[in-house]
Amino acid sequence: MRATVWTVANALGVVAGSGTRGELLTALLGAPRSPRHVVLPADAPGARELAADLRALGDVRVALEGPAPGPAPPPGIPASGRPRLSDPAAVCAADPVVVTRAYEEEPGAYGGLGAAWLRAGQALVRDDRTAADRALALLAALPGDAAADVRDGLAALAADAPWTVAGAREGRVTALAVHEGRPDATGDPRTRALARLGDGTRLALDERGRLRTGPEAVPRLVEAVAATLATHPATALAAVGGTVVTGDRMGCAHAFSLGGVEQAAPHSGRVTALAATDGPRVYSGGADGTVRRWLPGRERDPDGGGAGDAVEGGVVARRPYPVAALHARGRALAVAWADGLVEVRDPDDTEAAVRSFRPGGAVRAVALLPDGTLAVGTDTALVRLRPA
Repeated sequence: MRATVWTVANALGVVAGSGTRGELLTALLGAPRSPRHVVLPADAPGARELAADLRALGDVRVALEGPAPGPAPPPGIPASGRPRLSDPAAVCAADPVVVTRAYEEEPGAYGGLGAAWLRAGQALVRDDRTAADRALALLAALPGDAAADVRDGLAALAADAPWTVAGAREGRVTALAVHEGRPDATGDPRTRALARLGDGTRLALDERGRLRTGPEAVPRLVEAVAATLATHPATALAAVGGTVVTGDRMGCAHAFSLGGVEQAAPHSGRVTALAATDGPRVYSGGADGTVRRWLPGRERDPDGGGAGDAVEGGVVARRPYPVAALHARGRALAVAWADGLVEVRDPDDTEAAVRSFRPGGAVRAVALLPDGTLAVGTDTALVRLRPA
């Protein structure tokens, strides 16, 4: 049933990485409420039960198409119709639904390919994935003890992908920052975001929207921000130099510095992610599916002309899914979306190519490192990608 769940999740713009009905329904309940429509093959495994669950949500219309399954359970996939499950080239070229069912019906290590496929499966069953895209997602999802020939085979197949895998570390990641050129990651589910001030002070936003720091003495600015968030909780956090930026559920962003506090209202609804670079230049992402740019300290252009796209309110990206995470460095901006897509773009050049990546699971955090690599944190791993 995994392939059916993943297909529905892709159609509805949410992530159900493990492929269970429960995870899909939980993701849909947490997504913005809006009319949604999905078509299911009537003979797909579990389609009728899943259709009933989706209809019970109230805002999902479900159509079942094709012949209904007979009374007997569907047979397994004949051996003649299966790719060799330990062959990277074969599984990347085959029908991903067939491959998923084969790994479910014949569990095994397959040099690490089986575990990687079931971890990255939601990205693999998409119609817009090439063999190189599938190989890259599998390479990023391989367990640490994967067979060398499988790893080498996937790397060769992924040669045409926009990224190469620079490294991967298994384990949950809930938030990311960059410290001394390296990823600073946490898997603590109570931590919503991490940030670092210019002096290295580590800031954490907890699940209640309060600011947390370590036992060391903190700057006066941090004390002031912590006191503010104790009564006005935040939903997102970023920092650069001597500025701390927070977002709230009303769609406002606040830039705190020793010179005072500045505020913008870039979003309709909750601010879900923030990033900041020198200037400061602030990027905010929202539940409204937009990424906007804000330059605290600059006057707003009321007519939207001239430098209007570089001041408060400028739209950098827009998709019909909430923004899950942001990070900026130099002229590069990394955006993770709630449907599992990661993009790296130049926000100052709308003509520049956008590099994308789908790990298959939900993306919790992203970070751009000084050496040009992109760190992507998910529920199962921290993956580092280098532009190909």
